[in-house]
Amino acid sequence: MWWSASKIRSHLRYPVHSLTEPTMGFAIIASGGKQYRVQPGDIIEVERLDGVESGPLTLRDILMVEDDDGIRVGQPTIDGATVEATVLGAVRANKIQVFTYHAKKRHRRRLGHRQTLTRIRIDSIGPPSTISAPTEETTDTPQAATSSKATAKPKATAKPKATAKPKATAKPKATAKPKATAKPKATAKPKATAKPKATAKPKAKAKPKAKAKPKASSKPKSDAS
Repeated sequence: MWWSASKIRSHLRYPVHSLTEPTMGFAIIASGGKQYRVQPGDIIEVERLDGVESGPLTLRDILMVEDDDGIRVGQPTIDGATVEATVLGAVRANKIQVFTYHAKKRHRRRLGHRQTLTRIRIDSIGPPSTISAPTEETTDTPQAATSSKATAKPKATAKPKATAKPKATAKPKATAKPKATAKPKATAKPKATAKPKATAKPKAKAKPKAKAKPKASSKPKSDAS
């Protein structure tokens, strides 16, 4: 099966610099929590690999492989399958803008970020001999079904169930004690009669005002000498 360059590009996380037609099959690998479809000669960029700056690299998380023998799918990975690669160096992805905004809080923040990646070149995919072949499911034929029934062992006879023990007779409930008779309520005492109010004393009569004294008559003026 032949793959076009556009189809290969659509199956990859990052653009491939070598877009040749596949001749040796392909594999799907997992790295950094992502999956990549690779074949020999591809150059891809994966999440940063710590402790690896350059040199050969062996990838062992192989999820699927297609070769001359067909397609093999792992559960989740294929035991024994490897992909040999070469680390070309560390690169940085394009800058992205990170903008945070909180409504009605006067919060505005803008940051830039460039992710660090590792660029690798795929050299080869593990040989088919190292890849475990998928197990074929056997289908039951009518003859096999009848033979399996004939060779089936007879079921063991069930043991008789033990007889249930008779339940103990329930004890008679104790007779309830008679309730004590309620005591009669004491009769209420008669209220004391209210004392008559004291009669108000008559007000004393006002004394008559004293008559004003007559003014003294003025003396006649003496004649001038």
